[in-house]
Amino acid sequence: MYAIRTEGLVKNFGAVKALDGVSLDLSAGLLHGLIGSDGAGKTTTLRLLAGLLKPAAGTITCLRDGSPVPFAEMRPGLAYMPQQASLYPDLSVGEHLSFFRELYRLDAGVFKKRSEELLEITRLGKFRDRRAGRLSGGMYKKLGLMCALLQNPSVLLLDEPTNGVDPISRREFWELLYGLAADRILVVVSTAYMDEAERCARVHLMDGGRLLASGEPRAVLKAAGAAKFDDIFIKGAK
Repeated sequence: MYAIRTEGLVKNFGAVKALDGVSLDLSAGLLHGLIGSDGAGKTTTLRLLAGLLKPAAGTITCLRDGSPVPFAEMRPGLAYMPQQASLYPDLSVGEHLSFFRELYRLDAGVFKKRSEELLEITRLGKFRDRRAGRLSGGMYKKLGLMCALLQNPSVLLLDEPTNGVDPISRREFWELLYGLAADRILVVVSTAYMDEAERCARVHLMDGGRLLASGEPRAVLKAAGAAKFDDIFIKGAK
């Protein structure tokens, strides 16, 4: 199983310091939440973890079964789902799966089994022929998740996957994430919804590019003397 550790990550975009010394311990086989409002540094952190950006300072260490390994070893098993719309509106659900099959170079037998499993658990089987541009917000996010999961990743990075999704679809999406966590893969999900923090095995609270706290949700609340995660951010703002 893979884990990721960061130490003192700094990332600047011109005069803007997006990250200011962020250190994370993303333990293997757990569902981690990067929690914070817009501008907290969540997306920048995920892009650094995915290798899409390079830090101005600090280190990112990939570990397999507790031992450091090069990022290149972990990269084939890493999947990243961006917050922005990244699917093709004119392609159907089935056509997206076929496209990503070619992208990942999956064997026909593996693809058939995996795609049928994903269509069943996301309940998108009967929408196989519907174009992505005609899917609801929740269904669109599920299709994006399916495309990310098609290669059966060991590390899954999701950038605000429930943003703008209705409450029922949000609940269904988290049920899917629980199933993934049960398979002991490393899942890192960012969210601005404070109520979703308690759904994670570990939370990492971010604000203004800094890390406010990390740990098991109840332990973080207890250490901060707070009843809700909102209270921690309000206290930090003051």
